Parts: sequence; C-alpha cells; structure tokens
Amino acid sequence: MDATTRRGRTRPHATRARAARSLVVATALAMVITGCSSGSSKSGGAAPQSAVPQLSASDINAQPVSALKQGGELRGWLEQWIDQWNPLQVDGTYGDSVEIMKMVEPLLFRIDASGKFQPVPDFLQSATVVSTSPQVVLYKLNPKAHWSDGKPLGYLDFKAVWQADNGSNPAFNAASTNGYNQISDVSQGDDPSQVKVTFSTPYADWQSLFYPLLPAAGISTPDQFNKGWIDQIPITGGAFKLGAQDKSAQTITVVPDPNWWGDKPVLDKFTYRVLSQSAVTQAFLNNEIDYASAGRADAYSQLKADKDAVIRTAGPWDEVHISFGSNGALADQSVRQALGKAIDRTSLIKVMSQGVPVTFPELNNHIFMTNQAGYQDNSGEWGKFDPAAAEQLLTKAGWQDAGAGKPRTKDGQALELHFIVAAGSSQQTLDMASAVQNMLGQVGVKLDVDKVPDNDLDEKYINVGKFDLATWRNTGSFPPSLVIPFYQQPSGDNVYENYSKLSTPEIDSLLKQAASTLDPTAAAKLYNQADAKIWELGHTLEIYQRPTVGAYRKGLANYGASGLADFDYTKVGWQK
Repeated sequence: MDATTRRGRTRPHATRARAARSLVVATALAMVITGCSSGSSKSGGAAPQSAVPQLSASDINAQPVSALKQGGELRGWLEQWIDQWNPLQVDGTYGDSVEIMKMVEPLLFRIDASGKFQPVPDFLQSATVVSTSPQVVLYKLNPKAHWSDGKPLGYLDFKAVWQADNGSNPAFNAASTNGYNQISDVSQGDDPSQVKVTFSTPYADWQSLFYPLLPAAGISTPDQFNKGWIDQIPITGGAFKLGAQDKSAQTITVVPDPNWWGDKPVLDKFTYRVLSQSAVTQAFLNNEIDYASAGRADAYSQLKADKDAVIRTAGPWDEVHISFGSNGALADQSVRQALGKAIDRTSLIKVMSQGVPVTFPELNNHIFMTNQAGYQDNSGEWGKFDPAAAEQLLTKAGWQDAGAGKPRTKDGQALELHFIVAAGSSQQTLDMASAVQNMLGQVGVKLDVDKVPDNDLDEKYINVGKFDLATWRNTGSFPPSLVIPFYQQPSGDNVYENYSKLSTPEIDSLLKQAASTLDPTAAAKLYNQADAKIWELGHTLEIYQRPTVGAYRKGLANYGASGLADFDYTKVGWQK
C-alpha cells in the first residue's frame, strides 16, 4: 500500500503526520481527473450548483462478482512494518494499518466517490438523526453482526470508543477527540441492536465517528487501548482476519474469516510485503506485487511499458497551496491580495506537473476538492492572475514603484519578502519557488528564497508563523470540519493549525455554523461562504489538487483508483 501520507499537513518533500484517522487508501487513490471543472458560480453566497461531481469519480475496473474468478491472491506492499494496530491510538494512524483495520473490523459506513458516507448493510441497517435538540443519532445494527469472540455488536462497543476518545481520561492516548468530545451519552435503544448517541452540541460530521468500530472487550482500559493492539489484532469483526505476521520476512497476510455472515469474499488472501519506495517499481516489473506507485516520471516511464500494467490516475483529498504570513508588509490585506493576483497559478501547475502523465486540476476552494460533493469555485477576482491589478493594490497600500527591476518602497523601506523552503525540498518545489520569485519581481516585490534545515522548517518557521510565503500540502482533510483549524481565529497563543494567524470573526462564525449544521446542503453553503471570505482575506493561494498515479496488473477488478472512496474488499478479485 502506498499509504504513508496521513490526514494533516505535509511538506512537498516529506510526510507530516497529524494524529487523526487516515483516509488515504492504497496506491489506488484515484479518479480520472483530466478535464475537471468546477461548473459553478464564483459566488460563495450561492449553494453548490451540483450536489455531485461532474465526472466519474473512480477508476477501479468495476466488475460484478459473477465476472470474477473465485479465489486467488492480491500481492501488495507496505512502506514500513506495522507495530500498533489500534487506529484510534496516537501511534496507530499509519495509513497502511488503518486500511487493513477497515478490512477486519466493522465499517459502519463506506465513503463513496463524492465523499459521502453510505451505510454498510452487513453492519448497519440504518443510522438516523432522530432529534436535533439535542442531537440524537439512532443506529440500527445488523443483528447478525458479531465479534470474533462471539459477542454481538452493541451499544457497549460504541460507549467504549466514546469513553476512550472523548479526552476525559488522558491515560487513553487517543489520536483525536474530534466529535467524541461533543457526545454526552451512549445508551441502548429499544432493543440490543439499537444504539442511541446523544450530543451535547450539534456535530454535523457524526458519520465519521466509530470508523471503524472497535470492540469494548479490547479497548475499555487504557492498558488495553494503548498496548493491547501492539503486534496483534486481538478481536476482529469483519469479513477478514489477520492471517500471519512474519516480522523477519516483513510480510503480513489477511484472509477471509469463515465466521463472516455476509457475502463470501472473492479472494483467498491479501499478502503485504514491506518494500522501500525505490524497490517498488522493480518488484512490480518482476511480477512480485500487483500494484505500484507511478507518480514519478521515471517510475511511470518504466511501468507504462509493462504489457501487464494498467495505469490509473486519481485525485484524493490532497491539496498544494502557498500560504501568506501576517507580519510586516503582509499585515496589510491589500498586499496579500496583490501577491495572489501577481502569481500565475496556471504556470505553476505546469512547473509542478512536468513529467507527470496526468492533468493537475486547478483548485479554487480551500475546503472541498474538485471531485467532492459541495465543491464550487469561490476564488472570484482573488484567484485571477492580473499583474496590473496587483500593481494597483500595492500602490494603493503605499508601496511606490521604484522603476524596472527594483523593489517598491514605502517610508524608505524596500518591499522585500522571504519564501521559506526546506533545504531537502524536491526540485519541483524549488522550481515553483523560483517561478514565484520571478512573478513577484514583475510587480516590484523582491522575493528571497530561503532554504532552511529540514528539521527546522516546522518548529522554527511554519509552526510559529515566521514566514512571508511558505508551501505545504494538506491531505485527507475530510470530512469538512477537519479543515476548520486551518482557518480558525487564533485564541491567545493557540493558533490551532492556522499558522498564518489570519482570520476574521465572520470566517470563524461561518465555519463553526457549518460544522454544527446537520443538513449537508446547508452546511456546504456555509462552508462556501466562508471559503469566499478566505480568498478575499488573502490567507492562502490554492494551486492544485495533487493527483496520484498507480500501475495495476491487468485483470485486477474493483481495486485501483478510488479517489475519495473506500474499497469493498469482499469484491476485489481477478477477472475470469
């Protein structure tokens, strides 16, 4: 699995993890993204014109089970050995382990290709908000669903997850308390198959909780929660179970559970082997694994030539942007707006996509991806490349033209800014910074590209807001409430994840309203209103949704390019 990226902030040359549930799935994060368009208005005040994406949102060679051979094996890969299997524990958010846990534990909902949660009938008959004041969700479980120890799924499992993850007991080293800390009670409904979850304050993204569900018998004490899942999965409750773990050979197998009550899985076995990134391409070419990352130009050129390979491309929740600081000249909103207008995003996308065989879709929203329900273009005039307008804004802000090739001046000071990059950044990132330097120079802004030690970039620069311009990736920030900390109004010394320290009471209010709005359409409208204000603020210049590219062995079905969606592993197999 090419899944080491977790939800959070990621520098272009390295992974930056955040303690949260990972939504990144195998190399197969994919949808065909060439030609994506917003198909919507420029106004943040209007509801999205389309409730679903305009294009097909997955490329997984979808086939009916009747067209597949029964049995067989899928050979995959891991980037590192898995020690902690508990996905709710702070050390268990590694993408590969989370993905396997979604195979062996109850997945109440699967996310579809537009980013919507759909109930999984094998575990969940229905889940409904039965009251809004207070918010109460009633889950009706499949009575057949049970754990490997024979106990049926029930409210005690939900209660144990809530108590471990709500932050009330710091002895539970929870990866995230988001949502769980808004629950006030978990109880049984009218019968043992019903679970009532009551919230103290409305939580719109309630479907993202209990994902996957874990058994009370395995997480009820801090010792069980923190240590009981190290090197083992003590209790399972899905269609699969862990087969063998061979640490010396660095292999893990996942096999069907004969006690599974749902449709029989197609494959006999999934085998995962730890491989370095540099070894993956050759392993595929040697017919040792069945999929490989093809996102680099060198890997793509080799893999596309393999007669047994099919290239699939996709757009997960993964964005690349340039953030503006709030110090010095950039404390003036007009200056930040001018920078946004002076930067040609289309040209930057060409720089960043050189040698990659797919189109990088321009991103015009800070909260939704181009293939996500609710997406619309809110960039308006602030995302439009217009050097003349940039010059007018700078002049209006008091920065006077000093002549061709010279930086503008104000009160005897030159307009000189700094773009902070890690010394170990990829050549693409350095090329992007150089291109921005040239673009800003055309409007009288002197931009220095400062290389800083890799280990200092976060702690000494980004985290403390010590930058004029900086770039990183935000990944897997779904559902939308996870984006809020990026733009939330700082509270004293707590900037949340808003390292630019830029916000307004209006933006803050709109985001909080959206997160508490249970109707998805109404919530999307509020998020888009906030997004339009974020563009106007000059907080962040979104550039593109970062695609992934994978090579898959011919005949592999119902697996590959899933984009925002979850896989149904029971249907993965090989065509007849």
